[in-house]
Amino acid sequence: MSLPLQVGITGGIGSGKSVVCKLFACLGIPVYNADSRAKWLTNHNPQIIESVVSLLGKESYTSEGHYNTAYVSSLVFSNEHLLKKLNAIIHPVVMQDTADWVENHAGSPYVVKEAAIMNKAGDRNALDYVVVVEAPLELRISRILQRDNRSEDQIRAIVKRQISDDERRMVGNFFVNNDERSALIPQILKLHEIFLMARS
Repeated sequence: MSLPLQVGITGGIGSGKSVVCKLFACLGIPVYNADSRAKWLTNHNPQIIESVVSLLGKESYTSEGHYNTAYVSSLVFSNEHLLKKLNAIIHPVVMQDTADWVENHAGSPYVVKEAAIMNKAGDRNALDYVVVVEAPLELRISRILQRDNRSEDQIRAIVKRQISDDERRMVGNFFVNNDERSALIPQILKLHEIFLMARS
């Protein structure tokens, strides 16, 4: 079975990763959102649920059976050892889920994976290329203020915790400028052509 080319899409909060992914989806390209899929698996995968409860206690899930994000965050936020243990539970399941998803799309010329955190292509991942979505910081902050129920201080704190733009550039093979001045669609169509050519 011939697997499709695997393209990673990453960028800082508010850069517009999701918009870029929607444009690829409009071109008929399958898109895997690692963050939302990890949330779904954390709520529904019996193996994860059992291991998280064993690690962090019954309060890790609400009485309705939903993952108690606020409670878990309060335990792991300042405890790196505990966070590593939690990641060791969730990450392998997400990686297997991703691999299964890629196999299910073997007929596609390429697939797109969206994630906030990403290594270089081939560095502990199965990616062939990484696309970094970029936008000026102040524009990113204004987008998040409109989108999320967060204060500017909270947003800036999240930005500080993420890797820097310079570090992210070192990961990328291609870059998409989403500054609302550069036309986005032509950039995506050009990448689409490149990935189709690379697969043929």
